[in-house]
Amino acid sequence: MPILKPKIRGFICTTSHPDGCAAHVQEQIDYVKSQPALQNAPKKVLVIGSSTGYGLASRIVPAFGGGAATMGVFFEKEGTEAKPGSPGWYNSVAFEEKAKAEGLYARSFNGDAFSNEMKEQVIAAIKEDLGQVDMVVYSLASPRRTDPTDGQTYRSVLKPTGDTYTQHTLNTDKGTVEEVSIESATEQEIADTVKVMGGEDWKMWIDAMQEAGVLADNFQTVAYSYIGPEITWAVYTDGTIGRAKEHLEQTAAAMNDQFGEKTALVSVNKALVTQASSAIPVVPLYISILYKIMKEKGNHEGTIEQIQRLFTDHYCSADGPKLDEKGRIRIDDWEMEEDVQAAVLKVWESISTEKLASETDFAGYQKEFLKLFGFGLEGIDYDAETETLRPLPN
Repeated sequence: MPILKPKIRGFICTTSHPDGCAAHVQEQIDYVKSQPALQNAPKKVLVIGSSTGYGLASRIVPAFGGGAATMGVFFEKEGTEAKPGSPGWYNSVAFEEKAKAEGLYARSFNGDAFSNEMKEQVIAAIKEDLGQVDMVVYSLASPRRTDPTDGQTYRSVLKPTGDTYTQHTLNTDKGTVEEVSIESATEQEIADTVKVMGGEDWKMWIDAMQEAGVLADNFQTVAYSYIGPEITWAVYTDGTIGRAKEHLEQTAAAMNDQFGEKTALVSVNKALVTQASSAIPVVPLYISILYKIMKEKGNHEGTIEQIQRLFTDHYCSADGPKLDEKGRIRIDDWEMEEDVQAAVLKVWESISTEKLASETDFAGYQKEFLKLFGFGLEGIDYDAETETLRPLPN
């Protein structure tokens, strides 16, 4: 059995620790259990993209906060006797083990969520085990998608859509503040990014489930998005990802016309350290500054706190979800408060490598990044050999 240590390359860690991932899942479960039980919670939940970050939290909260039966869909690498699998695999194994230990229904599917075959497999399982689901959470983050209708594989890019964009960024390997210049996307790159990260697949899931009769009356579905501050807009909100998120919102509006008001919603979430956000230029530096400011203010949240609030204040509220002027849920509201953003901008304007330790929470960023892969958790002996072959429980 191997002894596992973090091996970081750019915005990815090429190793993961099964026991650490399990401890991270348990941390999140413990937080949910420390909160009041959810009232009016959905009871049968499908989470598409359920193995890490917001998707994993979206499985933990209804299960351990509301007793929900959950199904999860993800695309992860299983470990072997010699090599660790992906952290999402170990997160999902740990979630299922802990759910079943408490008598909660949990079933997972590992494969291409974009494919017709996966949709058919999940729908068959819903019919067999649950009959119908009353909530569908769409939380996929993928760099590529094969469209089952034309068989073509599309790839997303992280680029601006106007002029070449130059801004501060954080070299997380070296711990230095640098300048990054990103050339504008082509029209084809924009279209391809919308294909991968827009709402097309979300709607294909809902339409397939509706046709199969596995959506409960008055079901709800939510997909996740991000807006952020103006300093990140060129590479995010006004960039290729932003175009995809616009399509996501248009898709929600179309589904509401089809199924009824507030059936399909987009939740705008806070900037957090996730495998997806770590890959976006500029964003890690912004998060490092934001974390310090929000921690000092006392209203910092991680993924589990964000999703707990999504359910408590919106989906389990007697009045239902509260929406902004564009019909979106906003759990990025504390991040976007004027005083928080003014403080971020003040630091941003003069940030340098020399000021990184004193004016940002880069140390907190690094700690959260390592936790994504199961490292840096208390109570884990990282010098011990570890069993890396861990199947999903039957």
